[in-house]
Amino acid sequence: MYLRPDDGNAFRQAVRVVRQRADVPVAFGGQVAAGSLHLSEFAGVRTAALKGLQVRAAAGLGGQVMTSRRPGAVSDYGSAVTISHDYDAPVLAEGICSVAAAPVTVHGSVRGVLYCAARGVVPLGDRVLDTMVDATRRLAGELAVRDEVDRRLQLLDVADADRTALRDGVAIEEVRELHAEFRAIAQGLDDAVLRDRLHRACERLAHLTDARDAGDPPALSPRELDVLSQIALGCSNAETARRLSLKPETVKAYLRSAMRKLDVHTRHEAVVAARRRGALP
Repeated sequence: MYLRPDDGNAFRQAVRVVRQRADVPVAFGGQVAAGSLHLSEFAGVRTAALKGLQVRAAAGLGGQVMTSRRPGAVSDYGSAVTISHDYDAPVLAEGICSVAAAPVTVHGSVRGVLYCAARGVVPLGDRVLDTMVDATRRLAGELAVRDEVDRRLQLLDVADADRTALRDGVAIEEVRELHAEFRAIAQGLDDAVLRDRLHRACERLAHLTDARDAGDPPALSPRELDVLSQIALGCSNAETARRLSLKPETVKAYLRSAMRKLDVHTRHEAVVAARRRGALP
């Protein structure tokens, strides 16, 4: 697995959350690539000793966690007999004694490790470990979403490169389903960068069919487009609400607003008008 630059933001946020919720002086972590853990995100450190450190599989606490795929902890890093001491110099230079680590596992593959640490010999109890495990699970879920987004964006690149394939009605429906899925994923994301990336992909999808009339597209809000993209797949208001985590009444309100902007009177006309004006594929 390669290091995906955008994932650094997710790891950085996870490190901050771990430090705050576990109430520990130091937290850090990083991604795994080519069999090594690359420490890149830090909170509470006093030195640069750990920055940029590459941890090999099975070496030190982090390497042990990578290979076992289970959380681990030591109360006195320098004298611990359960781990190797390949990285004593940078760890002890930071003044760290007690350390806990947990793997970030996505579909059976360790994609990173998060750490909590204290500068005294203080056992890191179950509350700290539970906090770390929860953080790694949340981070793993976000990485899984990013993986799926990357996979689907690759499909978009293929479709964009071969627009003639969209003459096939099946291919057009696949584009429309992809558009609806992207909008549904985007509206549930906290990461503004990834959300904007998905919205840009949706714009590309909307333009792939080249079915636009002359003139500017309607000024539909992101939520109105979210709803219309699901309606375009034949979803009922209730199904649209479930997919977008909205109330059915809210879906109806967005649909009415979109119909008014498009100057139409039915949901079917709204979809047709949005497609003609380049808002939907």
